Amino acid sequence: MQKGRKNDRNDRGTGSRKIGAAGRNRNTGKGRDTTKSGGIEKNRNTAKREDAAKNRTQASVSQNFITEQKLIRRIIRLSGIGKEDTVLEIGTGKGHLTEALCREAGYVHSVEIDRRLYESAGKRLAKQTNLTLIHGDFLQYHLPAKGDYLVFANIPFFITTQIVNKLTSAVNPPKDIWLVMEKGAAKRFMGLPEESQSSLMLKVHWEMEVRYHFRREDFHPMPSVDTVLIHFSLKPIPDLGKKEFDAFCRFVAYSMKNGICGKRGLLTNRQAEAALKRAGLPHAHEDGVTLYIQWLCLFRCWWERK
Repeated sequence: MQKGRKNDRNDRGTGSRKIGAAGRNRNTGKGRDTTKSGGIEKNRNTAKREDAAKNRTQASVSQNFITEQKLIRRIIRLSGIGKEDTVLEIGTGKGHLTEALCREAGYVHSVEIDRRLYESAGKRLAKQTNLTLIHGDFLQYHLPAKGDYLVFANIPFFITTQIVNKLTSAVNPPKDIWLVMEKGAAKRFMGLPEESQSSLMLKVHWEMEVRYHFRREDFHPMPSVDTVLIHFSLKPIPDLGKKEFDAFCRFVAYSMKNGICGKRGLLTNRQAEAALKRAGLPHAHEDGVTLYIQWLCLFRCWWERK
């Protein structure tokens, strides 16, 4: 994602609008007619359109907006976004957060699925010269193939997992991800109260930390759950290489089903205890390993013995 791009071609089948003094619209999506004859294909196309309409409706009704400028400035300040940064926003919404991001960042790309919000934000943000608005589904959006960028967004809660998976598994992932999300979801990504297979996989490449706890009154409409700002920071060097990471995935999946030690385990109790002791780590709890660093240690013990 490059700063100052005049056309955004990352999102096939969606429109993008370069915001500037001239206020011209530039449709850079590549639409194509995929309709074929035959009842089966027509039914498939109808189902796709219905699913897309459902997603647009869910996105518009599930979003909780932050509009207080003092609060918006506060959470953006936590990210340290500066003029050298290119920012991707997921969900333009009413444009309050987008406007503040434009003031701090070098360039902002903002994706909005709801047509009414997209048009309304376009009018509000017409004077911003460092912004491209994209009308489309973020889950279909093509992330940058090269170059540094970061993400800052107040996301729809109902697609939190899909958004996090898309960002963290990208070929060229953002260096930092700042997401406003439901507190329970943030805890699950962080492996709290206990690690899951997905939280362990994330931690190989990412550091995660909750940086801000919101009040429910900070949003409108007010959400029925507690909400936080979580920061995902890409590790400069992952804890495992590609080959080791694939093996770690298999190790965790097998061990969570069968146990690390015991008759069906991949290590004996003595091997596990010795490995943890050598690493200066506490013994695993009787009901299973609870810390990521313990999982990593025991995996390496098993991997070295293969």
